[in-house]
Parts: sequence; C-alpha cells; structure tokens
Amino acid sequence: MHATLPLLMRTDFPATRRARLSTLQVNLGYRCNQSCLHCHVNAGPNRTEAMDSATTDTVLDVLREARIATLDLTGGAPELNPHFRRLVSAARAMGVRVIDRCNLTILFEPGQEDLAAFLADESVEVVASMPCYSIERVDRQRGEGVFDKSIAALQQLNALGYGVPGTGKVLNLVYNPQGPVLPPEQTQLQADYKRELGEHFGIVFNELFALANMPIQRFGSTLVTKGEFKPYMDLLKASFQTANLEAVMCKTLVSVDWQGFLYDCDFNQMLGLPLPAAHARPHLRDLLHTELQGRTVHVADHCYGCTAGQGSSCGGALKAA
Repeated sequence: MHATLPLLMRTDFPATRRARLSTLQVNLGYRCNQSCLHCHVNAGPNRTEAMDSATTDTVLDVLREARIATLDLTGGAPELNPHFRRLVSAARAMGVRVIDRCNLTILFEPGQEDLAAFLADESVEVVASMPCYSIERVDRQRGEGVFDKSIAALQQLNALGYGVPGTGKVLNLVYNPQGPVLPPEQTQLQADYKRELGEHFGIVFNELFALANMPIQRFGSTLVTKGEFKPYMDLLKASFQTANLEAVMCKTLVSVDWQGFLYDCDFNQMLGLPLPAAHARPHLRDLLHTELQGRTVHVADHCYGCTAGQGSSCGGALKAA
C-alpha cells in the first residue's frame, strides 16, 4: 500500500487552535467484519488491535473527571471489542451521550444477535454507514450482500424505535462518495435517501451525514495507484471554505487510539500524527490533569478534506457552502 503521509506534510493549511473539549472519540480497535475501499482506518477481519480492559477503565475515568459530554465509539467495528458493552453501560450511567458508529452488518455476526436491543436499551445514538440507497453501488464499495444486510439491519433498528419520531432513539446515516469527488449537497441528498429508503423499504431515520473521502490509507493509496492523488488534492484545495474552519471537529474533539494515545482527529490517528506536545506522546491519562483549550492542532494537507465545499466532519456537512 502506498504511504500518503509524505505527500501531505508540506502544507499551507491555516493554523488552527482548539476550543473546549466536549467529545472523546475512541477507536476501540481496527478489527472489522468488512474491508471497504473508502476506509481510512484500513480496518478488516484480520486486524487484531483492540483496546484492553485497563485502557477502557481510563476512558471512563476521563469521562468522569473531565466531565466529557459525548463518547463517540468507532473502529473497525467497535462492537467487536470485548469491552464495548461494559464501556457503553458505564458511560450511559454517568449521563454521557454515547454514539456508536455502526456498519450495520455487524448486527448479523455470531454473538451479536442481541446487539440492536442492547443499543436501544441504553439509548445509544447509532451512526450507520450507508453509502447509497442503490444495491449496485453499496455492494461495489463494501462487498457483495452488504446492501441487503444493511437494509435488514435498518429495519431491525426501526422496529426498536430508532429513527422514529418521538422515541428519542437517534439513527443517523453516513454517505461517502464512490471516488475522488466531493459529496453532493447534504440537504438534498438527505431528502433523496428518505424518499428512496422510505418508499422501497419502509425505512425511517433522523439525519444523513455526507462525508468526504480522505486521501489517506486504503483510499489514498488507491488514488496514488490510479494517478488521481494530485487531482483530488487540487480539487480539495480549490474548494476550500474559510468559514468551515470555525466548525471543524478537531476544535472540540480528541481522538483516542486503541492504546490510549491522543490525536486531534481520527484521520491524524491513522496517519500517526499525535496531538502536539512538548515532551512525551500524549495519552488518555494526561486528560485527567491537562487542559487542551488553546493548543495548536496538528495540520497537514488532508485537512482540506474537512474544509472543502460544504465541509465534512463526523457530524456531516459544516454548512458553509
């Protein structure tokens, strides 16, 4: 696989500083039941990295002591970590908002038969990958049979109240483009998703998040192979919107890897760009006695992916376009 970090480090991206920390985004490991082309984590069934019990306990300590409002769980498939349910239940007991970034097909893996019911019982917000409402495009990007399983999973979540008005059970979907292009306008795309999924499958959901593909890991390597890396970077830079800088996720979120080390965002984690520090590599334990507000964010050229056009973050478009 081609390394993209050397192509990204020489950058003119504007200097960015942190605001108050409100979200702990924790990567529980890189193991996944899928291997998607656009995956910036390079996750898959053969990955073995997983957060251990002691580090999971430190996550809970930080949530409690630093009074973090939101715990955002990701992977891989975060649900495959053996400490996932304990972490979720303990965080919810503290009143922390918990988000599960779910690939949907995980609901049908052995041992996960009661996963949807567990998420519903704990009022976990589900952010589900659904790159299109077309079977051909989904299966091309994520593997044969993924579309049908994803539809079945969404119907199962709907039956538990997810996405249904008045239940308080939040179900958001995530769209990624098929190739080196910017996502379409999020509001219109959301309307299209609601119409198509509703009319054909009876599926309802709350919001659609349109995310840009980042030129790193598996997707970035594919761009290099096809000679499309520079044109894609040119597109991101040409579409830069200054107004998006005020809403980028790295201002209020910190990314935690499976070992507990800290990064400004999930993308920096995958590139191995740690949270800037004067001395030792920053770790979860440091958040028990360290304030991040005002610190410089570690930027490189991939940051243009978050600020191009309507913007892109873990919560979808930044709305500046």
